[in-house]
Amino acid sequence: FALTLANIYMWHWEKHTILSKLPSHELYGRYIDDVFFTWNGSEQDVRKILNQANKFHKNIKLEYQISKNLPFLDIFLQNQTGILTSSVY
Repeated sequence: FALTLANIYMWHWEKHTILSKLPSHELYGRYIDDVFFTWNGSEQDVRKILNQANKFHKNIKLEYQISKNLPFLDIFLQNQTGILTSSVY
């Protein structure tokens, strides 16, 4: 039952912190407590959103990585001159 409650709370968290600020043309995905999204705005703007998301609840703190390539779960994602590619480990 704990996993179900965690998913419900994370849905509430993402709805109020990330999804409400993410333009509709961006990609967003979450698996339990791992979140991935694309952002075509400035790095300063996305850091502002992530820092605000860290203030939503004292027990939920993000560790984030901003990069043109990164691992997410069992996938390696890469931005190759505007084209998002992926490969499986």
